[in-house]
Amino acid sequence: MCSFSEYRVYPGHGIRFVRRDSATLVFSTAKTKGLYNQRKKAARLVWTQGWRRLHKKIKVEEVQKRRSRRTTKFQRAIVGASLDEIKKKRAQKPAERSAQREAALKEVKERAKALKAKQAKNKSAGGAAGGSKQASKTKTAVKARGTQR
Repeated sequence: MCSFSEYRVYPGHGIRFVRRDSATLVFSTAKTKGLYNQRKKAARLVWTQGWRRLHKKIKVEEVQKRRSRRTTKFQRAIVGASLDEIKKKRAQKPAERSAQREAALKEVKERAKALKAKQAKNKSAGGAAGGSKQASKTKTAVKARGTQR
């Protein structure tokens, strides 16, 4: 295609011109090259395809813009919580949610307290029976591991 007149340029014909910005232009004739060099606008010359297109002498096929589908939000269940549970939590009022959180924290603290009491009970009962042997073994194992480094 001629870069000026937009006519077909057959193999072996035409003039190739490389601009400073390394854009390659192909001209069909010396006439089109001369008009390009004179900085003439192709749309103002009646015989060029640009003028014919501008003045609606040729049928131009307009490329219709493809309609993009609008993305839809889709709620999925998360591992460990079903979709119903998630919806219930979302519908809860902030006061209910904070009360639930406090109750859960209280339960965790109680569990930790019970575990600590159990460990203290085991320590006091096991300390007199012979837990010292086990403790001395672990101390020597730790010492040995420290010397290897």
